[in-house]
Amino acid sequence: MDTFVQQLINGLNIGAIYALIALGYTMVYGILRLINFAHGDIYMVGAFAGYFIAVKAGMAGPSWGGLVVVLFGSMAVAALVGMAIERFAYRPVRKYSRMTTLITAIGVSLLLENLFVAVFGGQGRGFPQLLQDNAYHLFGNAAISKSQILIFVVSIALMVLLQWIIFRTKVGTAMRAVSFNLNSAKLMGINTNAIITFTFALGSALAAAGGVLTAQYSPTIDPLMGITTGLKAFVAAVLGGIGNIPGAVLGGLLIGVAETMVVGYGGSIGIASTYRDAVAFAILILVLLLRPSGILGTTVQEKV
Repeated sequence: MDTFVQQLINGLNIGAIYALIALGYTMVYGILRLINFAHGDIYMVGAFAGYFIAVKAGMAGPSWGGLVVVLFGSMAVAALVGMAIERFAYRPVRKYSRMTTLITAIGVSLLLENLFVAVFGGQGRGFPQLLQDNAYHLFGNAAISKSQILIFVVSIALMVLLQWIIFRTKVGTAMRAVSFNLNSAKLMGINTNAIITFTFALGSALAAAGGVLTAQYSPTIDPLMGITTGLKAFVAAVLGGIGNIPGAVLGGLLIGVAETMVVGYGGSIGIASTYRDAVAFAILILVLLLRPSGILGTTVQEKV
């Protein structure tokens, strides 16, 4: 039982990070019907922004104040990067076909990855530990670390804040209107460009938070860290129902738990732990075959 509890804790911990990134995918898709494949690299940008903020500010030791500064500083930087990407990469091609915007998204992703490799090198960097990572034993060999608790608490708080923004504020109402029908929202006087930019900023900030939280749990960052994690978060968004915010959270948690259960119990059924990354993509194939709209998604008929 303690092994199961430990794997469940680890899975929910990873799944919370996937959920934060998946929220960006699902918000952008809900408004523009665009799969922003550069979003995983924003997660990487956030981690690097947090690294340089911590280094430049001389935060060498554990400090709650330093952690708050690094977390919100990286979210602000990533939000600005997300806004710039939307303004200069996606907005000019928005009037063209979805294939054009999809290719643009892939191009932006490759640009960010190779730019960071060229500037900072391809080697991993050790992220400053801003939190004294003590472990708390639950029972048996099961334990939860302070960084895992931090990931749970911050992730839940950010998800609740996102729900409040979307359903309790004017800008959230405008986001839902744009998601429902972009052209009708324009006719109602909504500044759709501003709402789309805000959506990119919000999703990018959440991804950056995921990057900094991951770096506290696994303190090594590199320019390619967003590739696999971003793809898994995309799978999580599809699993939960892309365009559905609670679905993105549910999908992220399910993918995280599935991964760690393969590591914990896969050997007993002949599945090596090295296949943990393949689990997410196997789930994607099954979802597309059995329920393309996702767990909480709904099938929408489009007129041609």
